[in-house]
Amino acid sequence: MQAALDAVSDDPGPFVAAGFSNGAGMAEYVAATRGGAAGGVVGSLQFAGAIPLTMVGLSDWPMATPVQLHYTIGDPFRDQAWVQGFVDSVTASGSPIETFLHYPKAGHLFTDASLPAEYDEESAALAFRRALDFLERAAPTTTKPDLESVPNS
Repeated sequence: MQAALDAVSDDPGPFVAAGFSNGAGMAEYVAATRGGAAGGVVGSLQFAGAIPLTMVGLSDWPMATPVQLHYTIGDPFRDQAWVQGFVDSVTASGSPIETFLHYPKAGHLFTDASLPAEYDEESAALAFRRALDFLERAAPTTTKPDLESVPNS
């Protein structure tokens, strides 16, 4: 977790912390630690990974730090109590949270085309479109994201 914080220590932001699986937990930690306007993190984008803040020694999610969370219905690593604990922390902070917890595949890394047993092209395309929309809202730019450049979109 410290390595994740160190990796962004020189970046004043604004940026969105994002990750997949264990990387989602690291994105969550960075956002929880540096979230809000003063910390430079303006959002957390998490695919197939969420843990209760208490498990990483934190008690509260920062205000004004939105989250978007993605899981498949049958993700074998999804712990619903962990997901709910995380969602409850974000909700209690007043930060907006979008949960997409019902992609219709059993795979953990359903967005990774190199894993045919887990990959779901339709769900991956939908998740990436939603993620790009979240990024645009969390850290607006002068140019719109190019959906054509997103794999499998």
